[in-house]
Amino acid sequence: MSTTDKSLYPVWVEISRSALKNNINELKKNINIFNRNIKFCGVIKSNAYGHGLIETAQIIENDIDFFGVNALWEAIEIVNKLKTTKPIIVLGYTPLNALNNIVNYPNVRIIVYNIETLEKLNQLAEKNKIELNVHIKVETGTGRQGITEEQLPNFILFFKNSKYIKLEGISTHFANIEDTTNHVYYKYQLNKFKEFVELFKQKGIDIPIKHTACTAACILFSDTYFNMIRPGIGLYGLWPSKETYLSCLIEGREMLNLQPVLTFKTKIAQIKQLPVNSYIGYGCTYKTTTPTKIAILPVGYYDGYDRKLSNQGFVIIRNRRAPIIGRICMNITMVNITHIEDAQLEDEVILLGSSADETISAENIAAICGTINYEIVTRINQVLPRIIVD
Repeated sequence: MSTTDKSLYPVWVEISRSALKNNINELKKNINIFNRNIKFCGVIKSNAYGHGLIETAQIIENDIDFFGVNALWEAIEIVNKLKTTKPIIVLGYTPLNALNNIVNYPNVRIIVYNIETLEKLNQLAEKNKIELNVHIKVETGTGRQGITEEQLPNFILFFKNSKYIKLEGISTHFANIEDTTNHVYYKYQLNKFKEFVELFKQKGIDIPIKHTACTAACILFSDTYFNMIRPGIGLYGLWPSKETYLSCLIEGREMLNLQPVLTFKTKIAQIKQLPVNSYIGYGCTYKTTTPTKIAILPVGYYDGYDRKLSNQGFVIIRNRRAPIIGRICMNITMVNITHIEDAQLEDEVILLGSSADETISAENIAAICGTINYEIVTRINQVLPRIIVD
């Protein structure tokens, strides 16, 4: 945030502490984590999927074993602001010229898939006479980051010879576990992962932590757990996809009681009456057919409120839906409140969330915008205040 004075912002996000705690407990119960000595890595990358990096980290710190972030700067911010000693895994890419920061943060470890990264880390570790823990990512069929089988001998040789770089973990990521009810491909990837682990073992390297399970895997397949899981979207009370939900039913699994954590809000900035045949918004895409009362909302696509909702989406005011009319602007949205007679200036407006019997979910918005729930919450502007509520 650019300022700590939250009253300056007419748009904000509320984060439910109780919902977040509930979701962690639901995931733990589902995998029987208590009796299986499985570690829990809470993935809070990309501003905690839009929920607020530090706010989320504060809430879950005592309920997890590892934090998972995307970038080194996120890890450093968590350490500096929370003073946490919990281990943090940087899941994304760490540039070579940033690796010197690692020596100052012993609880931070990075995911490695380039030999150049290991060589640079080794130089830094030798110079500072400190051991550094790393995790590697192996390519099992997703075609993103990861060490291929052909590259593996160089990595094995490195770890056999390195005095200071310790291989703490090995991971991979599934390509098609969320988007289908046919889970043949995940089995293929899982077997490839096991082959990598075995190749290390044959060379005398037993890797302490093995992790592959995203939220969908956590919910559906116990053979993906190994000794650490790393759920992301499920922490925030969102299902990875409708296919995951259906697969859960098909597999006869107990349904998780996931509770959405985030509510996206603004307030009414102006109310006015417009006559019949009035155009509203850029491009004159909406024209009133009757006398119409509208509310002007100080929120737009700058804030992460998608322009595709223009003339299609809804908001909730005084427990009633109000349709968006005209195009969503950079900082302004217009809604029809003719049917909400008691609406007043600065009434609270729910853009995403629930009020009484009305709900606008991330899935509802994603369906209109032609995307996924992940994108809807993650794209909410990072500068907006995240306010923790019970």
